[in-house]
Amino acid sequence: MSWETVAQKRFQRYSWIQEQLMLPEVATNPNKFAKLIREAGMLKETALGWERFEKLRKAEADAREMLEDPEMAEMAEEEIASTTEQLEKLEDEIKSALVTGDEDSARNAIVEIRAGVGGEEAALFAGDLLRMYQYYAGIKGWKIEIIDISHADVGGLKDVTFNVIGDNVFKLMRLESGGHRVQRVPETEAQGRIHTSMVTVAVLPEAEEVEVNIDKKDIREDVMRASGPGGQKVNKTESAVRLTHLPTGIVVICMDEKSQHRNRDRAMKVLVSRLYDKMKRDADAERASNRKTQIGSGDRSERIRTYNFPQGRCTDHRLGQEHNQNVDAVMLGKLGPLHDALLDLEKWQKLEQLDSITE
Repeated sequence: MSWETVAQKRFQRYSWIQEQLMLPEVATNPNKFAKLIREAGMLKETALGWERFEKLRKAEADAREMLEDPEMAEMAEEEIASTTEQLEKLEDEIKSALVTGDEDSARNAIVEIRAGVGGEEAALFAGDLLRMYQYYAGIKGWKIEIIDISHADVGGLKDVTFNVIGDNVFKLMRLESGGHRVQRVPETEAQGRIHTSMVTVAVLPEAEEVEVNIDKKDIREDVMRASGPGGQKVNKTESAVRLTHLPTGIVVICMDEKSQHRNRDRAMKVLVSRLYDKMKRDADAERASNRKTQIGSGDRSERIRTYNFPQGRCTDHRLGQEHNQNVDAVMLGKLGPLHDALLDLEKWQKLEQLDSITE
């Protein structure tokens, strides 16, 4: 399927959605209305670009007809040269929009960081990654809200779940999904030996309950006393909430808040997002050829980056050593160069497979 056919189909879909949004039965259905608005947002750049492309192509065709008139030939040649240049530029823009548009790009994100292999050092680096993302959020003007956090005995974190809120959060944060390897000399290492540890990061698009069909009978809720630091009140109050989605076995525990009600709300937010992510992954599995070009696939088993402190470099394995960054700068949240390179790579990978895009 050519890029023109795909662009035309998306223009037609966008036009249909605009008509649907004007219908009273759609406007009064929050679930359907929100879903169509999100899809329209994904299609808008391609649709409007294709509309301009068709107008320019018609203008070029009209100018070529004018070439037959000697008195109009010079002006027609100027018009053809101008429209041809505009068409070439617009073609590149439309192709780029075709491969970079994603209905989840503009969503907020739920991020889960877990200490992996490496014991105390892994827990310490999990805490470092949280600070790195907090710095990055500050640079981007995003807001971070901690949903649940579990501290390690030696400092650092066993795991943490947090919400990142802002513009186009998921588009960028999804690039952080996977295994993060750290190589450095721990402060407790007397002989100066370099230790290697792993931390996993998972990034989910934040979803609303109306987007996922959840039967309340499929959720088992357990309440318990929270554990960990916090004094007597934490241990006396059954504020921790565990939600289990029985059909999938997905379990979410939230105990960071002292209020059981707030813990329940936060746990439900994570559960809904995990179920939405599973639904999307199941759909992606049916389009395996496309998954190869999705850099931010979110597979925790995939080692995506190495932070080598002795050599002062950060290597993203999806890019190669030519894109190495200063590790100290990266830990201060300066992820922009890595993300720009990853998005550019993803775009060109998808452009190479553009003819295989299907609706």
